[in-house]
Amino acid sequence: MNEQNELSVPYKTETKKIRKGLPAALWALTISAFGIGTTEFVIVGLLPTVAGDLGISIPSAGLLVSLYAIGVAIGAPVLTALTGKVPRKTLLVSIMILFVIGNGLASIAPGFITLILARILTGFAHGVYFSIGSTIAASLVPEEKRATAISIMFAGLTLAIVTGVPLGTFIGQHFGWRATFIGVAILGIIGLLASMILVPSHLQNGKTASLQQQLKVLTNKRLIFAFLMTAMGYGGTFVVFTYLSPILQEITGLKESVVTLILLIYGIAIALGNLIGGRLANKNPLKALLWMFIAQGLVLFAFYFTVHSPVFSIITLFLLGALSFASVPGLQLLVVQIAEKELPGTEDVASGINIAAFNIGIAIGSYAGGLIVTSSLGIGSTPWIGALFLVITVFITLYSIRLGRKL
Repeated sequence: MNEQNELSVPYKTETKKIRKGLPAALWALTISAFGIGTTEFVIVGLLPTVAGDLGISIPSAGLLVSLYAIGVAIGAPVLTALTGKVPRKTLLVSIMILFVIGNGLASIAPGFITLILARILTGFAHGVYFSIGSTIAASLVPEEKRATAISIMFAGLTLAIVTGVPLGTFIGQHFGWRATFIGVAILGIIGLLASMILVPSHLQNGKTASLQQQLKVLTNKRLIFAFLMTAMGYGGTFVVFTYLSPILQEITGLKESVVTLILLIYGIAIALGNLIGGRLANKNPLKALLWMFIAQGLVLFAFYFTVHSPVFSIITLFLLGALSFASVPGLQLLVVQIAEKELPGTEDVASGINIAAFNIGIAIGSYAGGLIVTSSLGIGSTPWIGALFLVITVFITLYSIRLGRKL
């Protein structure tokens, strides 16, 4: 789907046009983004609870993170392309129905396999939603307010990390993990109803981006290395983040209630880091990303030593939260800039594949963390293994800088 073409055509409704302020439809998108963001990351705080209830190991429960991410990675580029001709509101409503079904199925899953399938199904919805969400948000407002509209929609995702994840973890720990998925399904129903009522029916469809066009993006050397930076940088974080709850309980010695509080602090750090990282990456994203990845690797390595101290572990995790998501705006900007310069017209396709790269990184990192937990190294080694991911990311970034100078 050529979103750039879609953004150039303002939406039309039968009854009214946008006048002043921001439309109510934008808040419907934000509510849905909040629910989707919550269901992606809340499982991190529930791994010990889910594992204990289903009688599986912690690493096996970690597959609920990695396989969800694979669902998103498939949904973002592939399913978005295949649904390019579906009317935008119809697709948006269908996505939210799928999201509600996925979380509802998770809440009544009789066993681990059913829960895995429910997570993958929800991941499909996630991938398509964020591929088309920014386009719809931008089409709801005049040109001068499009950046604001997109940031408001993504604020739902950030808010999910800050409040949805710790709240969902608290609910799961006190009322059972199934109650958390019921709560997220209710959020999905609210988002669904809001979309049905508030989102206009006549949103313009852009041209469908074929899979062949997407493959063209994957043949560009600079974009390939940008995608690798995204996957490895995020992967390093999720080697640790996936198993953060058991790490803090088993090694740091903290109670479940304290872990919930730390997840809240971690979410606040993510929000701050995302904001600061975006500003730092505005002028020269590659240079800013290099220093972010270096700092992130050092903090991950430091966590290997500070994890035994409640005070120092909280300080380290705050820094890690800020750094791990500080790179997100810079990575997205870098991909768009390369596509604009070398493959004009494929900016949105490249951006969608980068979203997939984020989730491939999550899948790789969480799976690698699971292998470490079950090996002789043990769960305490996840921080320095995550730091090795960042060392590789730094070398990829240095090579990307070198590639950029040759052009």
